[in-house]
Amino acid sequence: MSKIRGYTTGVFDLFHVGHLNILKKAKSKCDHLIVGVTTDKLARELKNRPPVVPYQERVQLVEAIRYVDKVVPQEEVDELADWDRFKFDRIFKGSDWEGKPKWVELEKKFQKKGVEVIFFPYTNTTSTTVIRGELTDLLSDE
Repeated sequence: MSKIRGYTTGVFDLFHVGHLNILKKAKSKCDHLIVGVTTDKLARELKNRPPVVPYQERVQLVEAIRYVDKVVPQEEVDELADWDRFKFDRIFKGSDWEGKPKWVELEKKFQKKGVEVIFFPYTNTTSTTVIRGELTDLLSDE
């Protein structure tokens, strides 16, 4: 029986329980979990600001999580190119992407490759945006 290879990506800035939940749930659905950590350059392009925690430190944090088998750099947003490189069987995304035109189209393309797209519920209790906002508020009060 062949091992199921899973794949997910993220910036993983200001690592929090929402990040941990995604990695834990992803690992429960595969035997070998590959995680793409977004580079600083790509994070700046996507979010119009740099991450708080530098790339190499974010990689170290993600590598230390017991659910993660391999960490790779995410240098571009191209899930089909990622599949060409890693040949995963399942790809995991947050539910905030489910039903978006890009992912409806990707689900069709992945289905032809035998890849299952699995969306996990977003952790509503925390997010990097919320933490970043709280830190900004704290610093502006000083």
